[in-house]
Amino acid sequence: MKVILELIRIILIFGFLGGVFSSVLNYTYKSLGVNCYEWTGFLAVLILLFVMYRNKSQFNGWYNGKGKEKLSRKVTKSLLSFSVFLLILPPFLSYLW
Repeated sequence: MKVILELIRIILIFGFLGGVFSSVLNYTYKSLGVNCYEWTGFLAVLILLFVMYRNKSQFNGWYNGKGKEKLSRKVTKSLLSFSVFLLILPPFLSYLW
């Protein structure tokens, strides 16, 4: 039962926060005049939520089983760097094309 509750919690976190961050990002991209490659920003939001969940949120949930460990510093820095790159990529590509 706790596994199902944790899965529902994950879906709600990614659904709600992903929706909020994506709508803010969409508004920001539209105000900058970006009308293509928005999917890279949305992928960046999902990566950021994944890092946030693995490093912080998974320790506050209902599930207490195996496999609960933080991402290594190297993986965290790599994912965050890639995510920031994906966030700033659409405005640059929009101005290039």
